[in-house]
Amino acid sequence: MPDLKTTPLYDFYRSQDVKLIDFGGYLLPVQISGIKQEHNAVRSNAGIFDVSHMGEFLIQGEKAEQFLQKMVTNDVSKARPGDALYTAMCYEDGGTVDDLLIYCLGQNNYQLVVNAANIDKDFKWLSEHAPQDLELINQSNKIALLAVQGPRAIAIVQKITDYDLTSIKHFKFADQVSLEGVSCLVSRTGYTGEDGLELYCPWDKAPELWNAILVSGKTEGIIPCGLGARDTLRFEARLPLYGQELSATISPLEAGIGFAVKTNKEADFIGKTVLARQKAEGLARKIVGLEMIDRAIPRTHYSVYVGDTKIGEVTTGTQSPTLGKNLGLALINSEFAKIGGLVDVDIRGKRKKAKLIKTPFYKKG
Repeated sequence: MPDLKTTPLYDFYRSQDVKLIDFGGYLLPVQISGIKQEHNAVRSNAGIFDVSHMGEFLIQGEKAEQFLQKMVTNDVSKARPGDALYTAMCYEDGGTVDDLLIYCLGQNNYQLVVNAANIDKDFKWLSEHAPQDLELINQSNKIALLAVQGPRAIAIVQKITDYDLTSIKHFKFADQVSLEGVSCLVSRTGYTGEDGLELYCPWDKAPELWNAILVSGKTEGIIPCGLGARDTLRFEARLPLYGQELSATISPLEAGIGFAVKTNKEADFIGKTVLARQKAEGLARKIVGLEMIDRAIPRTHYSVYVGDTKIGEVTTGTQSPTLGKNLGLALINSEFAKIGGLVDVDIRGKRKKAKLIKTPFYKKG
């Protein structure tokens, strides 16, 4: 087994005596105080997540915009300095290399944020397609990322800066913002379905920033959160997780992130032909929401049936902490993807009834 990497918060986790697991090659906690408690804190107050395992690449040079237009599905030409753009990166067959955020730092100057498990694969994929005069730098081990999420997130971080954080609108960012003396890129983005900020800072400054935010937010009820709550929060908001709702065999359209696929942009991008055809002809399969009728929890890869016909499988399933229901996301044949439709989920050899329901399961406000 390869040596697992640690984030700058490793000493904090050791001090809390929490169990750490391998996630994308990093040692990270599933929970710190408990998944439900952490989940509910984010929905009602605020939580702080160490997301330093995510990858950051810098892309600079005269052809940076042109290069990204070829590599990703969204329209990078529309991004202005201060914009954050969510997009997918595809193979020629429409399967997904990764989903990522692109920060427009300036003209032909971008920061990409990719999933931890895909850092090496993504960097290799980009490098293989990059023109010679393009600067492509992997900064993943130099930049730490803390996510402060929840209805009180902005008020908490506001206490440690003079910068007006409310001036940063959704999917916008401000660079070189001083938070308790730590220079950060502050982004109004997140992966929880709540309002919040993602804070990019120098790797070695993350522990002091983490502590400053916990102190600042103590009276507001902020607590540190692990991977478990991050997953249940994003699941309720129907945000895809690479390796489950997205993969090399699942297109961004099938995953339900068609808003990030601009087949009408002038630039030709990798996978455009197949994705344009999927849009024109309709999808053979798609991700749907399901709610268990029988008492059972649907889990990843459990098969979904209508009668004796297997129509797909569960991509993510859990008991929703917010709704108290056993819910799942499943990739199924489109002809069966009708709200209210009844299906069976094969749970350890037993068929359990479920109904198809609207997603997202949770929407703030």
